Amino acid sequence: MSLHFEHIDLHGRPHLRLTAADGARADVSLHGAQVTSWQPADGRERLYVSPLASHAPGKAIRGGIPVVFPQFAGRGTMIKHGFARLLDWQFRGIEYDVGSGPAAAFELRDDAATHAHWPSRFQARLHVVLDPACIEVGLEIRNVDDAPFAFTAALHTYLRVDDLMEASLHGLETARYLDSARAEAHMPATGDAVRFGTETDRIYPDAVAPLTLRDGSGVVQITARHFRDTVVWNPGPELAASTADLGAGEHRHFVCVESGTVIEPVTLAPGENWSGVQRLRALPGSA
Repeated sequence: MSLHFEHIDLHGRPHLRLTAADGARADVSLHGAQVTSWQPADGRERLYVSPLASHAPGKAIRGGIPVVFPQFAGRGTMIKHGFARLLDWQFRGIEYDVGSGPAAAFELRDDAATHAHWPSRFQARLHVVLDPACIEVGLEIRNVDDAPFAFTAALHTYLRVDDLMEASLHGLETARYLDSARAEAHMPATGDAVRFGTETDRIYPDAVAPLTLRDGSGVVQITARHFRDTVVWNPGPELAASTADLGAGEHRHFVCVESGTVIEPVTLAPGENWSGVQRLRALPGSA
């Protein structure tokens, strides 16, 4: 198995284009180490990026797979979703001793920009693996400080759908959830697949069972390792229309299914590591 890369410019920002032996392709922006495109060998784009997304320095890219670290959403005193998605990472080459195959490796280390938000010293690494019909994204955090620190993290994955009204997410039927659209009200399991239309903003604690997103013409299977929680989000029509980097009607083209550890923070002692992995597998619509 091989993984080739080339440096390209997209939207005025440096990216890595990764190509697997079977023709699968992924683009990763060095801004945030954010995967902005994933096309399996069938050539169909499986990630969503808003046509109004900002690619300016210091701004979050709306879409793809943003890296959320060291804080999820507003659950803390830091900037929403942390700073990892707002900073430039370094490409460290192709590595062969991590993940399930050769992986493109990206790194972020603490510096003055991170210390403005968080005093801790850390090393973050992101690994991107392309397998036949699959992409695997792994996030690793290492404490290089002299004191323990705690954090939350997630891969805020925007999955493209042809028609939101036909989309359904399976695998969470028996899971309770927090409804973030209703001040994190505690909600019981619904017994049904998740369907969309109005604003959906749910955190499923301790729910990382294999999930399947169906939208009529395609299927994506989602699995995770070492993440504890699942977040499901779609802004619905009103919030999308009022969001500057989305716009009216854009909510119909994606569903966010996020693998994360967002309820109970991870605490690392000096020298300790933590890692979490999300794996996406694309299948035909009839699967």
